[in-house]
Amino acid sequence: MVNQKSTATEIGFTHEDFAALLDKYDYHFSPGDVVPGTVFSIEPRGALIDIGAKTAAYIPIQEMSINRVDAPEEVLQSNETREFFILTDENEDGQLTLSIRRIEYMRAWERVRQLQAEDATVRSGVFATNRGGALVRIEGLRGFIPGSHISTRKPKEELVGEDLPLKFLEVDEERNRLVLSHRRALVERKMNRLEVGEVVIGTVRGIKPYGAFIDIGGVSGLLHISEISHEHIDTPHSVFNVNDEVKVMIIDLDAERGRISLSTKQLEPEPGDMIKNRDLVYDKAEEMAAKYREQMLAKQQGITAVAEVAEADVLAEEDIPVAMEEAEIPVAMEEAEIPVAMEEAEIPVAMEEAEIPAAMEKEEIPVAMEKEEIPVAMEEAEIPVAMEKEEIPVAMEEAEIPVAVEEEIPSAVE
Repeated sequence: MVNQKSTATEIGFTHEDFAALLDKYDYHFSPGDVVPGTVFSIEPRGALIDIGAKTAAYIPIQEMSINRVDAPEEVLQSNETREFFILTDENEDGQLTLSIRRIEYMRAWERVRQLQAEDATVRSGVFATNRGGALVRIEGLRGFIPGSHISTRKPKEELVGEDLPLKFLEVDEERNRLVLSHRRALVERKMNRLEVGEVVIGTVRGIKPYGAFIDIGGVSGLLHISEISHEHIDTPHSVFNVNDEVKVMIIDLDAERGRISLSTKQLEPEPGDMIKNRDLVYDKAEEMAAKYREQMLAKQQGITAVAEVAEADVLAEEDIPVAMEEAEIPVAMEEAEIPVAMEEAEIPVAMEEAEIPAAMEKEEIPVAMEKEEIPVAMEEAEIPVAMEKEEIPVAMEEAEIPVAVEEEIPSAVE
């Protein structure tokens, strides 16, 4: 009897104990977490997912993909295990709401940021148009092409279903903005076959107060009003009409901004020929373009030469050791550069006496010259004592003593 009571006490386990045990080992799930889950039930407008919580989580059909889904079976299969994004916290029934679309959304933005960093060209089909431009999908994200960046002669409405090459203009996940350019993609592709200084034939497609837009092989270039002629032009309308065929020269290719800059001014044999005789400009276009390229090449070579000389000077200064600089300065040069008005402290007495021997003084200064050219009165009146000491150069050679210096030698030295 005692043994039966002991056994009942040891194996006793209530519902409260079981619930407490579940709470002890229950996982904590928060919105924003990405967790693994297994599909165990598919419903007409969603599916139940086991992620290890007390209650099965639920994913609605609109959260199953970044793209449109008509039936859950298009995305999920029973017993399939994959990652899910926890979209909301538990509702009143303790059930979490999941999403696959958010995971695809985050990875899509990461991918387009990478493509933009690589300056990649992508292709996408237009699925709709509006007043401002056209709509496409990139990595499942909705992108917008502004009308000014659509480079085609077709009306926008006819672009639906057409596959276009595109470049990224703006990628902003926070503002949910994905803006692309068809024109820039075409310009970049066209630029690979164009060169600055090349003469091309185009057609005037539009005229604005600041210039004319020229179609050259499917891409548009700007002929600015300042590049039409050397002479002043009030408006491009005075020179061109829409649909005019023109010869222009490429003066700049900006792949990053998708712009081609054109000029007819550089093709004028004489200033104002675009206004006075346009046919002459077109006839001599290749000749004038060749001169323009030569000038640009000479200018570039001049800049390169100046840069090389400057670099060589810097290297030369860096390559001269201090010891070499000191060793290469001759003693005579150092002595020759001592100014006449050297202070008394800088000319040692011993050096003065050693470098001007008495014999030398007697041989090189004749007595007659001393008497005729150096009067005693002048010696006494015009040669101060300070000057006598200051104006004797340290390293003066015998042959280099000029007459003026001889006259200034004090009587004591004589």
